[in-house]
Amino acid sequence: MQLNEPDKQQYGEYVKQVTPTHSLGLQMLKAFVTGGVICCIGQGILNYAGSIGLEKDAAGAWCSVALVLASVILTGLNIFPQIAKWGGAGALVPITGFANSVAAPAIEYQKEGQVFGIGCKIFTIAGPVILYGIFTSWILGLIYWILGLAGVF
Repeated sequence: MQLNEPDKQQYGEYVKQVTPTHSLGLQMLKAFVTGGVICCIGQGILNYAGSIGLEKDAAGAWCSVALVLASVILTGLNIFPQIAKWGGAGALVPITGFANSVAAPAIEYQKEGQVFGIGCKIFTIAGPVILYGIFTSWILGLIYWILGLAGVF
């Protein structure tokens, strides 16, 4: 179907009206602030854990657990998606974003049951990350082992 010139112009005006405009600078600022706040919370947890006498490794583990727990709780309360909508990539600081990507499908598909809902869908987003992370680690370990046998390391 061919559109005549007035229809093309009218369609072009309609597209301009409904297409959202984005300010790259504002999006970057929001991502920076959001990621910065999450990282400051993590640093606060590390500092607190260190002040109560935990070693650096133990403090890091507790910080990770606390950030994952907070992310999952906020996802369950439907607050994390709003934070991610406002902060964009800044909310996807690896540990909180990963926890959200595991929790969100589990919450969304829980109505389908424990096995076919949660069990099948929980790693929809995070599964490929885990799979390729483990596979890459295995390949790099194999290369390291072979080079060790060859006397390089």
